[in-house]
Amino acid sequence: MLKDGKLFLGASRNPDDSFNKQEFLALKFANRHGLVTGATGTGKTVTLQVMAESFSDAGVPVFCADIKGDLSGIALKGEAKDFLLKRAEEVQLSPYPFQNFPVIFWDLFGEKGHRVRTTMTEMGPLLLAQLMEASEAQEGVLNIAFKIADQGGLPLLDLKDLQSLLTYMAEHASELSGQFGLISKASVGSLQRGLLMLESQGAASFFGEPALSIIDIMRIAPDGRGTISVLAADKLMMNPRLYATFLLWLLSELFEELPEVGDLDKPKLVFFFDEAHLLFKDAPKVLIERVEQVVRLIRSKGVGVYFVTQNPLDVPETVLAQLGNRVQHALRAYTPREQKAVKAAAQTFRPNPAFSCEEAITNLGIGEALVSTLEAKGSPTMVERTLIRPPSGRLGPLTDSERASTMALSVVAGVYDQTVDRQSAFEILAERSERLAAAERARNPEPAEEGGTTSGWTLPGFGNSEKETAKTTARPPAAGRQRETVIEAVIKTAARSITSQVANQIGRALVRGILGSLKR
Repeated sequence: MLKDGKLFLGASRNPDDSFNKQEFLALKFANRHGLVTGATGTGKTVTLQVMAESFSDAGVPVFCADIKGDLSGIALKGEAKDFLLKRAEEVQLSPYPFQNFPVIFWDLFGEKGHRVRTTMTEMGPLLLAQLMEASEAQEGVLNIAFKIADQGGLPLLDLKDLQSLLTYMAEHASELSGQFGLISKASVGSLQRGLLMLESQGAASFFGEPALSIIDIMRIAPDGRGTISVLAADKLMMNPRLYATFLLWLLSELFEELPEVGDLDKPKLVFFFDEAHLLFKDAPKVLIERVEQVVRLIRSKGVGVYFVTQNPLDVPETVLAQLGNRVQHALRAYTPREQKAVKAAAQTFRPNPAFSCEEAITNLGIGEALVSTLEAKGSPTMVERTLIRPPSGRLGPLTDSERASTMALSVVAGVYDQTVDRQSAFEILAERSERLAAAERARNPEPAEEGGTTSGWTLPGFGNSEKETAKTTARPPAAGRQRETVIEAVIKTAARSITSQVANQIGRALVRGILGSLKR
C-alpha cells in the first residue's frame, strides 16, 4: 500500500487500546536499511510479506529468502478470512485489496525455483575460504590458486576446475612456490577435502554456468510493479554456511556491479536477509568488516538491506548502527541473555513517553511490533506500538502444482534451467597433461606387449595385476637353456637353505672364538 511516497505498515495503539494513527515507511529513506526482529511465532514472516508487497506496489524490486515455504503464497491472490478482515478494520485499511504479485522463484538446487549459479571466479577466494572454513594458511594457498588462474588463462567456473588446479599446484609446488610463495601440499590437500565436502552437501549445483545475472532480480513487471524474487531456502538451510555465503555473495555482486546513484526517490532494489544471524555466527573479523563495508556503501547504489532475525544482538554493533528503520516484534526474557537483548532493543529506539519500551517488547501480541522509521531529514520517528496491516497476497505456502505453474510463466523460464559446461581450467589442464604425456611417449617409446592393451584407468604403480606381475616377477630364460622344472626349483631352494644354515653356524663359532680370545 502506497500513500504520498510512503509505505503503509499499520496503525499505532492509543492509550485506550484503539488504533487510529497510521504508521508509514518513507520510500526516500528505504535505502537506509532496516531490521526486523522478534521471537519465533511473533509475526516476522508476515511483516516481511507486507513490506515486500508494499515495495512491489511502489515499483521497487525485492529479493527475499523463504525459509519455511510460507512466503511463496505472495504469488497468488489472498482470500478474505475473518481474522484478516478484522485486522484490516482495526488498522483502517479501507478498501482492503486482495491481489497477487509478480514473483520469480529461485532455488540453488533447481527443485522449487529456477536454478541459481555463480562461478568460482565470481565467488572469489575470501568468500570461498569462509564457505570451506579454511585456515589462514589454506586461505593463502587459495589466493595463490586464483592468482595462477588469472595469469595462466584458466577460467575457474565449477568445483572440478578448482580441484584440477589444486592438483596441478601440488604436483608443481616447488616451482610455483618460488614465484608465488610457499605452497604447502598439506594445505592443498585440506582444500581438496573441503571441496569434496562441499560437493557432498550439494554445492556442486551452485557453481557453474549460466551464472545469475543481477538484472534478473531487478525486473519491473509490465504493470509497473517491482518483481519479487523468492529464494526457496528450506533445503538450503540444511547447510547454513552455504546459505549465508550465497546471500553475502549476492550483496557483494550488487555492490560491485551497480553504479553510484546517490539518494533516489525510491530504492532500485530492496534485499531481505532472513535468518541474518547465520551470516555473523563464527565469522572471521575480515568477513564482518566486509559486510559492514557493503552495508555502509551499497546505500549509494540505491539498494536497501533489511536484516531479519530473532535477536537484535545477533547483528554486530557496527552493522546495527547503520540500520535506520526498525520493526521489533515480541521477545522472550527468561534467560539473562534474553533480558539483555530486550534491554538492548529498547535502547535503540527513540523513546515514547506514553509507554515503557522495555516492558512493551515482552507484552506485544502476535502481529504487533514496535516501529520506528526515518522521516524528515533522516531522523528516527518516536517509537510506536503498531499493529501490522494484513497482507494482500495469500497467507501460507503454494502447492507444488501452483508453484510449477508460476515457474512456467516466469520471464526467466528456460534461461537458467540447463547447465552449460564450456572449456575451463579442468579441460585446459587435462589437455596440457595429455600433450606432455604424448611428448614423453614420443621421446621414450615403450615396446608393445603381447595381448594388446588393457582397458580401464589405474593409479600409477597400481596397474593391471597381470602386467604388474609380468614386470616385477617374470624373468625370461637365458638363451640356449630350458626353463627349470618345478622339482628342480624345489631341490635348488632346499640346497640354498641348507647351505645358508651351515654357513651361519660356522660364522657364529668363529665369532665366539674371537670374542673368547679377546676376553683372555
